[in-house]
Amino acid sequence: MQDIAQDVIMRAAHGDRDAFEDILRAYGDLVFNVSLRVLRHRQDAEEVSQEVFLTLHKKLRDFEGRSSLKTWIYRITMNVAINYLKRTARMKDKTVAYDDEVLEQEGRAPDVVEKEYTENVIQRLLESLSPEQRACIVLRSIEGLSYQQIAETLGIDINSVRSRLKRAREKMLAMKEEVMQYEL
Repeated sequence: MQDIAQDVIMRAAHGDRDAFEDILRAYGDLVFNVSLRVLRHRQDAEEVSQEVFLTLHKKLRDFEGRSSLKTWIYRITMNVAINYLKRTARMKDKTVAYDDEVLEQEGRAPDVVEKEYTENVIQRLLESLSPEQRACIVLRSIEGLSYQQIAETLGIDINSVRSRLKRAREKMLAMKEEVMQYEL
């Protein structure tokens, strides 16, 4: 995906609806997919995506072009998603219920059950991370951003990126080993 032309950004910043719609079309999927990977729930990702584009609409005049529009949108998306996670975490009960979803999937193909089980384990591992760690893991492992791009996107220094990724990987590995040990 190539970044939107500067004239489209300027027109959108000055109220041109067609130009803003061009930005929505160009980055809508990116915003939704990043939100979904961080939040893990479609409805939450849709809500965050709307919030991101409302924020973008309000702040587009402040875009200075020091980074690409894509990087700026990534940053807004990650900030909104992390804030959403923090906000909803305060509202949710802190208990974790046993998930017997796999046991209820009788009659389904074994490979489908295995795939869903694996996705469930990955989701639990991601949910065990702090929002900041999860953001780094999503941007690095799923979106494929470099450490420098992650630092720019999240507005932190590169050593913080390295530290968060290291801690996140250690925590995920420990959790994975615990899950594997429990299941054996």
